[in-house]
Amino acid sequence: MDQQAGLNAFAFQNGRWSVVHRKRRRRLVGETEWLTFRGSCNAWEILGGAGNVDDHWLEDPSGAYAAATIRRLEPDGNWSIWWIDPRFPGLASPMRGSFTDGVGTFHGEEVLAGRPVLVRFIWSNISAQAARWEQAFSADHGLTYETNWVMEFERAA
Repeated sequence: MDQQAGLNAFAFQNGRWSVVHRKRRRRLVGETEWLTFRGSCNAWEILGGAGNVDDHWLEDPSGAYAAATIRRLEPDGNWSIWWIDPRFPGLASPMRGSFTDGVGTFHGEEVLAGRPVLVRFIWSNISAQAARWEQAFSADHGLTYETNWVMEFERAA
């Protein structure tokens, strides 16, 4: 894959969105309770389509907060993604991946409760008016994943 093929891959996200969030109360412990809350997102391309920024407001029941995502198209054609959340210091390692047939799949690593986990993001159901993002964690080296956060984007008026 070359960089040119991935250019403008996040153009669908440009503009203002209303977002419905669903998050598991706790992750990778067999939790079945989901929290549902609203949010908003404003996104735009940078670097001539080789980058993307989104700015979020999340009405999380545990406390509302702002967060952002920075995405960069790498020379190898894959995207690197960093989530910036003022509740946590610094930047975590980026998620990396690309879009195939209209679905974006990205992988990375995090630490949860002191243990390393694999992380997967999937962008799907993308149209001019809607998109879906989901995050899943794996504690068994990618054999199984547990979805723990879903964002349903709807174009704001």
